[in-house]
Amino acid sequence: MNDVELARAVRLREEGRHEEARELLVALAKRHPDDAEVAYQAAWVHDSLGLEAEAVPHYERALAGQGLDAAHRLGAFTGLGSTFRGLGRVGEALETFERGLREFPGDAGLRTFMAMALHNAGRSGEAVATLLKVVAESDKGGAYRRAIEYYADNLDETV
Repeated sequence: MNDVELARAVRLREEGRHEEARELLVALAKRHPDDAEVAYQAAWVHDSLGLEAEAVPHYERALAGQGLDAAHRLGAFTGLGSTFRGLGRVGEALETFERGLREFPGDAGLRTFMAMALHNAGRSGEAVATLLKVVAESDKGGAYRRAIEYYADNLDETV
């Protein structure tokens, strides 16, 4: 794999030159179909262009391959799950988030995106509970942390 070409494609994407980056990354992905980093960057640029359906196979190859660092692997789970949700493939989104959470337990971003998918699946109570737990575990829970944690598991309880 030519790291110079990949670095150039990433730089183009970061500069907002998404279509140029996409062309280069698609060519790199064809030449290096087993390169997880190329697949991840190709997925990202497709998502940036609103080409979610085209991003999916790149995300899947990125997660199936070897060599992604933890941050990019987490990004691939988040991106793929979010893309599935946006495409209306909610069951696949939930499966992806669950897989991601097995590797990155407790990740607030994954859990937040999963809450959106739970809502789309008609499981709004679970979605709200998930979000409350994310808030309670963050600094934003503050003095109300214990109450928020309690109601996350007892959302329908009233006096």
